[in-house]
Amino acid sequence: MRVAVIGVGMTKFGKHPDKSLVDLFADAFFEALEDANIELKNVEAIYFGNFVGEMTDGSANLSGFVADEVGLKNIPAIRYEGACASSSVAFREAVRAVKAGYYNCVAVGGAEKLLSAGTAIGTRALATAVDGVYEMTAGLTFPGVFALAARYYAKKYEIPLQKLREMMAYVSVKNHKYGAVNPKAQFYGKYGDLKVEDVLNSRMICSPLTLLDCCPMTDGGSAVIVANEKFAKEVCGDPVYVLGTGQASGGSLFRQGEDIIKAIPRKIAAEMAFREAKITPKDVDFVEVHDCFTIAEIIALEAMGFFEYGTACYATAEGVTSIDGDLPVNPDGGLIGKGHPVGATGTSQIYTAVKQLRNEFKWNQVKDARIAMTDTLGGDFGTLVNIILGVD
Repeated sequence: MRVAVIGVGMTKFGKHPDKSLVDLFADAFFEALEDANIELKNVEAIYFGNFVGEMTDGSANLSGFVADEVGLKNIPAIRYEGACASSSVAFREAVRAVKAGYYNCVAVGGAEKLLSAGTAIGTRALATAVDGVYEMTAGLTFPGVFALAARYYAKKYEIPLQKLREMMAYVSVKNHKYGAVNPKAQFYGKYGDLKVEDVLNSRMICSPLTLLDCCPMTDGGSAVIVANEKFAKEVCGDPVYVLGTGQASGGSLFRQGEDIIKAIPRKIAAEMAFREAKITPKDVDFVEVHDCFTIAEIIALEAMGFFEYGTACYATAEGVTSIDGDLPVNPDGGLIGKGHPVGATGTSQIYTAVKQLRNEFKWNQVKDARIAMTDTLGGDFGTLVNIILGVD
């Protein structure tokens, strides 16, 4: 049984101090419901992703609250937590449930409020996704994780660190350029004309990563409606199908060693998705990649099989990953340009992929896109989810 995405919705990413996590999901949900052209009664379950609602909003057990808020009282509702991959994990589980025949139609999504929480709480909350015994106690936060990865990458592939910094900067320039024209993005209308030197000269956060090498903390919600093929065809003339999914996990950084730049869990998850979809990386028209930091986009593209290890940095600098390149990456701005409301990020990638495949992404459309892939990273390579979507 094939599974399709029939509706997508997403709030504007940014700062929403007047909205709760439940409000943000509800806003995205009703947009997705309208997009799917279905009635509320058609939704049989909710799969909800959230990372740190307890810390930022004082709320746990959120699934029941979101179900009640959207008028679906008493239906099954489940919260998933996989750090930054929370709603991607939720999406994969929803697809598996529909494919197994448990439901005909379900809603999937997520919400997070990190920007409104403030830098101190937001940073502390995000740091809970690293190893609390061996990493957090050593003072390690995510800029530190990916600063280590950048230095390791430079050493492993014998690239002068300053040269690598320049190539990494192209990721920021590209993604900010695309986020600046995306009305849903946190940095809409901003940073669209960055230069490499602007990235290099911005405030140092954790050497060699500057402020513009990093994605921002963000508030936002996203949602998608998932259905089996029979129901999808009844309500949607041209569904976007889920061709394949993959998921894998990893442990503490000291156990991963060299894997932090080879991202072995991501390699496994991507290969799982490719096998299920019966395609190869060459068949993918564009990718939504988890670019929490500029080096993260480069590492991801290699682990997923789009470039050989140690070469994605050169391809990025040469424009291969630009909208008019051979493999467009993050045409919505990615996490760096669009924002990163952790629990909502995974299904926001699905939002972009579906809009692109339906030729509805008006502000930065990938030409003739038929197959898209998303990539979401939770923690320091702790949870990896890859999803492949396509149109017939």
